[in-house]
Amino acid sequence: MNPRLTATQQRTICSQLGKVKLQLLYKASVHGYTSAAFHQRCDNRSPTVSVGYNASGSVFGGYTKQPFSQSGQYVHDDQAFLFILKGENLLKYPVTQPAYAVRMMNNSGPYFGEALILANGNNAVVYSSPGKYYNFNAAEMHGNDLNLTECEVYQVEEDTTVLERPWRPIIWNSDKRTELMKIIKTHEPTDSSVSQVRVLLVGPVGAGKSSFFNSINSVFRGHVTSQAMTGSSATSLTTQFRAYPLKDGRDGKHLPIIICDTMGLEESTEAGLNTSCITRIVKGHLPDCYQFNSVNPADLGLHSLLNPPELKDKIHCVAYVIDACKISIMPAKLEEKLKDIRRQITPMGIPQLVLLTKVDEACPLVKQDLRNIYTSAYIKEMAEQASARLGVPLSHVIPFKNYNAELELDLNCDILILSAINQMLRFADNYFDDLSQRPSDKWCSLM
Repeated sequence: MNPRLTATQQRTICSQLGKVKLQLLYKASVHGYTSAAFHQRCDNRSPTVSVGYNASGSVFGGYTKQPFSQSGQYVHDDQAFLFILKGENLLKYPVTQPAYAVRMMNNSGPYFGEALILANGNNAVVYSSPGKYYNFNAAEMHGNDLNLTECEVYQVEEDTTVLERPWRPIIWNSDKRTELMKIIKTHEPTDSSVSQVRVLLVGPVGAGKSSFFNSINSVFRGHVTSQAMTGSSATSLTTQFRAYPLKDGRDGKHLPIIICDTMGLEESTEAGLNTSCITRIVKGHLPDCYQFNSVNPADLGLHSLLNPPELKDKIHCVAYVIDACKISIMPAKLEEKLKDIRRQITPMGIPQLVLLTKVDEACPLVKQDLRNIYTSAYIKEMAEQASARLGVPLSHVIPFKNYNAELELDLNCDILILSAINQMLRFADNYFDDLSQRPSDKWCSLM
């Protein structure tokens, strides 16, 4: 049973009622324009929003905190109101005599005072009489079209999916995007021997590693790109180690970050990338475009290894790319692989963070509006799960969305992507600072 109220209309109504959501109880076109059907589904349910629709395009109705019944009595409600929806705007008409706000009649649908009755007398019609405990303009409310094309009643419920305050503050405007792009373009690593920070993406097959590079590239190219191979497959589409430099525009100068992509992790210990491969990559031993052995990815072929690598060839930050839709059902063997990689990398002092992808697929609230990402209780819960399962601080978990189905850039998507890059550059600088403060003897060598 699908609600006729659009998501935008529901948000408009809910904005009058607090941190709530609407749950459809009764739909006349499905259950019938009868008082019996209405009372069967709506009695003793509260608060409620009742909505009428007509052929003139009017959307109107009323709110009451009182549960419906068939007592025949008036019920006091000082919070009741009638309303009209005009696009994304709501015109509100509060009850003028709260003692007569709602009447509990057994032979009709929602009955507001003596002013508005929906599905009156078991028929698809409206009774309208402005001034009877509610003041409104009848022509403005329903265009004097009293025939209903639909009547719905929604229960108002507390929305536990929305946090009262964002769990991570963020600014959503074009100035913020411009600021982040400038910070990234002008960034200079704190170690003068390194001109570009190298970030390694590690994660399960299909989590969105290659898409992350494409998304960053899109932001700085000014249009959606697909340089790195992406798609749906049970096994990794990436079979090489790739180090992707990024440019500011097609002919612009190189940005101070290189995204390193490689094979996806698989649950089986015999398939996909394993810990020994990751360690070699992190230490800078594999050249760009290195082709992994399709039969045994752990066989790195010593003739292809770089030796000895310089700091600029090594990995300066590791980002674990995890699908927000799958973090709670991650197979134990895959989780152990990720933890094993962390155990190998952590002693090297290299910063590690988690990129939580596909947040729009994981949470309907975020799918409606990406700006809900940090007010979504579900996304916060998934970030906390990622933190616990991979053993990283919550501050190191960054939820965001890759470009996937879009043909054009989106401001909010750009801001999340740029914020993730900025955090990587900050973490890499922390790593360089730590290196500079360490004794130089061989016992403290990280590599």
